[in-house]
Amino acid sequence: MTKYDQLQEYLINNQSKWLVTGVAGFIGSNLLEKLLILNQKVIGLDNFENGFQDNIDHAIEDANNIVGKDISNNFKFINGDIKDLNDCNKACDGVDYVLHQAAIGSVPRSIEDPINTNSANIDGFLNMLLAGRDANVKRFVYAASSSSYGDNTDLPKIEHMTGNPLSPYAVTKLVNELYADVFAKNYNFKTIGLRYFNIFGKRQDPNGAYAAVIPKWVDSILNKKDVYINGDGKTSRDFCYIDNAVQINLLAATTQNEEALNEVYNVALNDRTSLNELYQMIEDRLVQSVQGLEKKKPIYREFRSGDVRHSQASIEKAQELLDYQPKYRISEGMDKVIDWYVNNNKSKQ
Repeated sequence: MTKYDQLQEYLINNQSKWLVTGVAGFIGSNLLEKLLILNQKVIGLDNFENGFQDNIDHAIEDANNIVGKDISNNFKFINGDIKDLNDCNKACDGVDYVLHQAAIGSVPRSIEDPINTNSANIDGFLNMLLAGRDANVKRFVYAASSSSYGDNTDLPKIEHMTGNPLSPYAVTKLVNELYADVFAKNYNFKTIGLRYFNIFGKRQDPNGAYAAVIPKWVDSILNKKDVYINGDGKTSRDFCYIDNAVQINLLAATTQNEEALNEVYNVALNDRTSLNELYQMIEDRLVQSVQGLEKKKPIYREFRSGDVRHSQASIEKAQELLDYQPKYRISEGMDKVIDWYVNNNKSKQ
């Protein structure tokens, strides 16, 4: 039995109160679902700038179906903004653990609108730190980013080897880590940062100019639209299935290992998949799953500004200090997410 298996058994029988910011988003709603399944009380904070009510509704519905009863009373939603300190204080009141996912994501979006990205990702982050500190929460786990590695080309990425940021978004995520470290040193505030590497899974929005590559390509293929690849398709990423990210969030929030606190960790597989390989994986599965779909060559266009060429993460630190053991490789995660998108082929999830 893994540490995560043991933790899940413990949580089912020991209820705590969790705050998930960005709860209407992709990762936030998956965290909500898992926590409800594990009999936890959850406060959700979101302003719907990036998330959807559907994500919350589906997370609760899926949790109810798995547990076999209505557990929606364990969830309370606050329609609020992390840029408003009062909303943050209200959300943190009485909370044991904070899982801070709310942010303005996307490298290209930050290049087009750096002010809004800075406001949410730095001002909002500082508000959440202050609110969590004043509420005496046990642990503050936050979504960091692989973008913090910037122009460092060394592979695999090791947590202490960061480079110069390549976008406003990367700057904000690096500043988050600096602020968390300062709060640890000045206020003895216990934080853990999780540097996500291309997380994918159900409820990831395929729409909009800044949609992530996997849901966008799946949606385009399902609806027989053109698929565009930035660059020559040899750009590679460490794609990580959502259940692995949920696992490490719960492990980080509840770890009793003092050495694990006030650190940042890669959330990935220590693997690399090129965009060309990724397209093939997606297309093969969809053509097999959906009658009438035929294979079609993607369209290549210019490289995207602010992107790094290759990304792969060492996960040794997370394995050693947090007992992180990713259950799903990319092929297994892709099987699950393709099934989900085929069964939920709508314009917005």
